[in-house]
Amino acid sequence: MQIELIETFLDLCETRSFNRTAERLGVTQSTISGRVKALEGALGQRLFIRSRAGTALTLQGMRFEPHARSLRLGWAEARHAISQSGGRAATVRIGIQHDLVGSHFSDLIGAFRAAFPDTSFFFEADYSAQMCADLTTGVEDLAIVFSPRFHPDLYFEPVGEIIYDMVSTEVERLEEVRRETYILPHFSDAMPHAHAALHPTLATAPLSIGQNAAMVSLMRTMGGTAYVLRETAATLISDGVCRQVIDAQPIPQAVFLAVNQRQRHRPLQRRLFQILREHFRAPTPKGG
Repeated sequence: MQIELIETFLDLCETRSFNRTAERLGVTQSTISGRVKALEGALGQRLFIRSRAGTALTLQGMRFEPHARSLRLGWAEARHAISQSGGRAATVRIGIQHDLVGSHFSDLIGAFRAAFPDTSFFFEADYSAQMCADLTTGVEDLAIVFSPRFHPDLYFEPVGEIIYDMVSTEVERLEEVRRETYILPHFSDAMPHAHAALHPTLATAPLSIGQNAAMVSLMRTMGGTAYVLRETAATLISDGVCRQVIDAQPIPQAVFLAVNQRQRHRPLQRRLFQILREHFRAPTPKGG
């Protein structure tokens, strides 16, 4: 099976540009054209129409697209299945948002392993966009994300939330916070918008950070004022590094589970969903 033909087709479905797809896949534009012709020849149908306005899918191309996504996922699952080593039954690949690597991480690993003692787990911390992309291609089996990237192949479910609190090495009240030493939180796509609604005068601070761990490092070394995870705030305050900004509202961040639609109803995934709901204390959806 020439999976690169499928990968090329699906990338073109996204970019609608032979040139852009060639850049993304690291090949020449003529190679992309050759792959499309080969796939069209194998299917006996024309899949794209090229014009000055760009590249568009034909009706046959639109019909083939969901099947191509299934083929790509099936190929990834097949490669993963035959590469299993050792005596364990399976390996489940799980992506987790960077800021959840901590107490959430160790607790979840313990719960997953207790539920499936004969299953191997591979965990990798990443950002939501990459984890969603990995789910569509079969690189990951499950992800715990902050920012869903909606896609016809993906299923998302809110499982709870975590809280960020404002702390400071300088002040205790919001009116005293200085823009010059404030660090903007950018832990998710939604965070800047939620923050701007609460603190419009701080939304133009010159420094922005996208990871809680990096924020903590800056607070310990440079000082200033910033939002950090609630449990992190407690540690910084206990260590005498920071004080709570007592009148600053906390910012909640929703946590979502994400999975490929084809894997959503598998028994293992359903049990992992249940563990995640219990961990973040979110109710099970009706009819779920």
